Amino acid sequence: MLKLISATPSPYARKVRITLAEKNIPFELQTEVPWDSATQKPRYNPLEKLPVLIFPDGKSVYESHYILEYLEAKYPSSDYTPMLPDDVDGRLFARQVEVVADGMCDALVLLFVEKQREAGKQSPEWQARQMRKVDGGMRAMAEWAGTKEYMVGDRLGLADVATGSVCGYIDVRFPEYPWRERHPDLAKYVDGLAQRQSFRDTVPVGQKINDRIV
Repeated sequence: MLKLISATPSPYARKVRITLAEKNIPFELQTEVPWDSATQKPRYNPLEKLPVLIFPDGKSVYESHYILEYLEAKYPSSDYTPMLPDDVDGRLFARQVEVVADGMCDALVLLFVEKQREAGKQSPEWQARQMRKVDGGMRAMAEWAGTKEYMVGDRLGLADVATGSVCGYIDVRFPEYPWRERHPDLAKYVDGLAQRQSFRDTVPVGQKINDRIV
């Protein structure tokens, strides 16, 4: 059986967990706090990042976007639910949505780390720079989603998983960020995704960080 090393609040890991569930691929979940020294991720990923997907033969695959690409290649649509559209333009657009969602996640993680600094040592300019990326990504996703049920085509896919994951992360780590008020149609779309079992089973939860990270 596959093993996924994950962190409960991680939007990157959530993308993989949702995809594995939607494709009906069984896996064992190993939860860690990626910031703590006890994490096992250095054994499997030279970049020391989560998530990491480990195969029965010991091979490890890391970086969420590559894990999802790997799953699509190794578990083809002839036997497993596809997470990308059939047409080339649709596939490319879905990847573009994922790029924006991942970029937002990167900025949000940097903001989270910056917030761990002592009062007076945080950089408002750095925080503002990262937040502009989040604001821009939200505007793009709101425009792309519109009032549709799914971002691309007529079924759940990679674009929906990426969008739902980053918005869920914001709700947990940055509940003060008013994205729902600014983009009500996007909020309705994300809430619709949240009704799926794969999303309900992977609702992000904050973790206690024991080791100092800044």
